Amino acid sequence: MALIQNQQQQDHDISEEEEEDSSLSSRTWTIAKYCLSAVLLANAVSTTYNQLVPTRQDGLTSVWADFPHRRLESLVKPDKDYVPSHMLPIVEELVARKKLMEETPKEEIKYWFEYAGPLQKYFYRFSKSRGKADYFEGRDDSGVTSARFVEQLGGGTDFATFLAPQHNIPEMEKPSHNRMLDNCLAMGSPARPAVEKGTFWYDWFGTPETESKVLDRCRILFVMNTVGAGRGSTILWETAPPPPYTSGPKTWQSEQETAAMHLERNLKEIDAMCATGKIAARLQVLVCEPIPGEWTDWMDSQLVNCGGKPAPPEGVKRNIPDGVEVSTSVEVEDRASPLQVVVVTSAETANTCHDLKSGFMEKRMQEIVLAPPLLETSDATTERKLDLSAAKYDASVKKTHADLISSDHHDMYVAFKWSSLVTARAVSAFLQASADLAAAVDSPNVQKNLKESSSIESVISTKSNGHPSPFVIPSFVRMSYVSEENNKVAKWRMHGDFFHPAAWEVCKDSFDMTWIPDSLSSSGGVNGYCYADGISKEDCGQWWVFMAEEQMSTTPEVFASELTPPLVQGGSNFVWMLTENHRRSIVEKRVCEHVTVESERKTTCLEDPQAVMPLGDLESFFINYMPNSALGKKHETGRRPGYTVEEKREADRQKVRDRKQLKGQEDIEKALFDYTIYPAALFHKDATLKAARDTDKVLSKTSAKEEASEGIATVKSSYYDVTIIKPREATLGWCQNLARRGLCALFADYLRESNDARCHEACGMKKYWTPLQES
Repeated sequence: MALIQNQQQQDHDISEEEEEDSSLSSRTWTIAKYCLSAVLLANAVSTTYNQLVPTRQDGLTSVWADFPHRRLESLVKPDKDYVPSHMLPIVEELVARKKLMEETPKEEIKYWFEYAGPLQKYFYRFSKSRGKADYFEGRDDSGVTSARFVEQLGGGTDFATFLAPQHNIPEMEKPSHNRMLDNCLAMGSPARPAVEKGTFWYDWFGTPETESKVLDRCRILFVMNTVGAGRGSTILWETAPPPPYTSGPKTWQSEQETAAMHLERNLKEIDAMCATGKIAARLQVLVCEPIPGEWTDWMDSQLVNCGGKPAPPEGVKRNIPDGVEVSTSVEVEDRASPLQVVVVTSAETANTCHDLKSGFMEKRMQEIVLAPPLLETSDATTERKLDLSAAKYDASVKKTHADLISSDHHDMYVAFKWSSLVTARAVSAFLQASADLAAAVDSPNVQKNLKESSSIESVISTKSNGHPSPFVIPSFVRMSYVSEENNKVAKWRMHGDFFHPAAWEVCKDSFDMTWIPDSLSSSGGVNGYCYADGISKEDCGQWWVFMAEEQMSTTPEVFASELTPPLVQGGSNFVWMLTENHRRSIVEKRVCEHVTVESERKTTCLEDPQAVMPLGDLESFFINYMPNSALGKKHETGRRPGYTVEEKREADRQKVRDRKQLKGQEDIEKALFDYTIYPAALFHKDATLKAARDTDKVLSKTSAKEEASEGIATVKSSYYDVTIIKPREATLGWCQNLARRGLCALFADYLRESNDARCHEACGMKKYWTPLQES
């Protein structure tokens, strides 16, 4: 049992006049600021509190809510003009960008958007006769973390560098580096694990430098749906796992050839999260039937930083019968492991589990993560019901089998299909967005915001029954690149020199935009930035994408989602995340609905959770569908994105038919209306312009100007509302590039909270956008 004995808190008040404009031109000024801050830090008064932590009956320890992170760090905050060390290379990027724009002749700038990213090769077809692959060459400036283009684990170089363990972080920058961990612990389980010597936690995460115990981490449970994973028509577990130690280039494989390469990438991503020293990951692999021990050992060997055992250098001894690829004689070692393979079926339900249309595995994933009180039935095909025999159900107590690692306490849950790429970037973005929304709920300005709110705002308030309304949870959208198997979508692969990943489950009509006041959280957990120190900032918050439709996939997944709807309306069944707070709220909602008569549910129970995504960090919520085979597939009739405006779509289609002016009319009509290809860059543009136009309409009605029948009257987007005859100013492109890379949230200490407001609009923080120039 672990006793947290020391919690150090350093209180230091710094009052300094804030300058109106930020200056990045002088490195000397930055060094002077840093030296001044170091002097202040050295003279800060420290007070140590010794807290005796109460012990729970389950052998865990409860941590006081006032001290969620338990890491000794300075609470001295840098002033608003301080430029953190991790921002210096970013500032240099702007200098280089400005120099390029100044030195390049205007006639040589081919495109009105900005070049970004290295020149890359897109291999799309392998020729056996020539022994090599054909490829296109281009750049991917979308900001989407791709398994194909982004080899750096963690979601790209920015995130991998920032989240990696470092020993020379300036004291005042440590809160920024611990922001992900603090957010996780603030919204996670209050029960903490034992961390002293002799515990498996110490065995997994202890080092030679570790003393009597190791530091706490964010405990994340990953639950992977492996239905449909295979090599061609062969189930994956009947093939051999990739060799653990290989040298030289790997044999070229298409993205559709085998699921093993996607499974391996996800395992490496999870292992990289543990390597940051901030995350303790455990993985449940859900299968329909028992799998060979060789696969179990191979998956465990990919999670060395999470507590797995490295594969032996000499390889695994295998006894393989003729005609079989994988050994069935390998016995799994009986030891503590971060990996658990779970067979979720019985003999009667195995066939149903393999049916991709059944929604069976999606249902099991939800049950394992939520762990609600379920009654077992004698008939395995009958849906299990809620067991409410107890007088009052405690959502913190999980009711899954004790042998499942999901029955342990966790801070966060990530459920995904093997084909969806999960990264530290996605986890970090989800936790920051969840903290931002929690800060909006805790705002002392809720009643004031409700009185003054307009049609563009959604104020999250606490209802009389104690529940937040609306109940919103950050969610994700899958993105696919071109399929090498489908030449119909080759024209969508790239425009000019740029690759464009695209969504197929949403379109422009699938979402609306809303401004949520006070939805910004600073470092240190859920810590409202908009009302920090008791001072409320005017027009503080950020823009959010609010999903107005359910995501519509193609067959067979669309039928699975109908039988097992996503937990969050507008969310995805194939990649979703919850904090422990989210999990408890959803379980309490389901129990409430079960025990409450239907006429009273609306006023008594929590609302259905709604999917949202922050505009300023949108690309972090775009998840790469690694097989990249989704684009160019036709949706089922009546099950297409934009189904809420189906009548308007049919009317537009009829207009195209009536014109009969274009060559190849039928093919053009099909391309326009039967296939959904929604590029990531277009998603971001549409979302920005929707928000700007909604704001313009509100301001036009309240201003002295007459509302224009066409065009805009009051405000505009400084990045998108420009003419195409000249390139944008360098700073606009720089800010937009930072937003696409996810740096608005990762480097929030500077891009969101400093005096430098140049990127506030790109980061989705400018409520009233950019005013039109007076003529």
